[in-house]
Amino acid sequence: MKDFKLLLIVAAITGILYWGVEPLAHSVMHPAVAPADYGFSDLEKIDSSKGNAAKGAELVMANCVACHGIKSQGFDAPMDHESASASYGVVPPDLSSAGRIYESNYLANFIKNPTKAAHLTHKFNESKPYPMPAYDWMSNEEIADIVAYFASIAPEKVSNQEVFVDACQRCHSMKYDKLLAETPEETLKDYMGSKAPDLSMMIRSKGEHYLHTFINEPQKLLHGTAMPRVGLNEEAEKQVVSYIESVGDSKKDERESLGIKAILFMMVLSVLAYLWKHKIWKEVE
Repeated sequence: MKDFKLLLIVAAITGILYWGVEPLAHSVMHPAVAPADYGFSDLEKIDSSKGNAAKGAELVMANCVACHGIKSQGFDAPMDHESASASYGVVPPDLSSAGRIYESNYLANFIKNPTKAAHLTHKFNESKPYPMPAYDWMSNEEIADIVAYFASIAPEKVSNQEVFVDACQRCHSMKYDKLLAETPEETLKDYMGSKAPDLSMMIRSKGEHYLHTFINEPQKLLHGTAMPRVGLNEEAEKQVVSYIESVGDSKKDERESLGIKAILFMMVLSVLAYLWKHKIWKEVE
């Protein structure tokens, strides 16, 4: 009975450490913040549901293709990656999937004032402008037309890797999947003020919950970071995190299954060891 009580004490102490101390340590390392806001409620409401895609196409041709490619519509990027990054500090994204992966109101606000929408006013100003200029001289109706055009050409389905490429690869590499950042590392560092990390193992170091929160609003978790608020809709963001996980933690299911089996094995072994010890000491007595 004494040994059994000791076993219970050890189990109790282990439980207290795991369910008491570990959450406390986690709260210190990762302070609680507001959940991800996929509606971007801080932004002005610009209704793009009634936008005119035909008019939007004219505006895009007049204002966007000078810097951006739209490969799905036959418009290649006007400059190669090296030339574009040297000119702008970062490679402008291809816009073929913009209407599919970005939240529509965020996209409208980004077109109107990218520095404000991306929450990078602490990094960019009049003396150091953001790579993309503000189109706040346009009316909200014109901006809604542009968003409607992007929605009209958006693909029905985009793979997880394709979302990552369109939303993240301009700055970030995924070397474990042989994807290199489109913008040269030193060019991006000079312009943004810091290097953009390779994301191959980010899922293992930060975890899924952290990545969702950080992608949705980087300033919540790393105030002053040069990482912009990307503006992905909830589905596209899940695809990015799923892709990062598939590359950096492809054995997650197997690892978690093995962990449960190991715990069950140790529990059974502990019971058998206790019964065996009890039998031996009973014979001795």
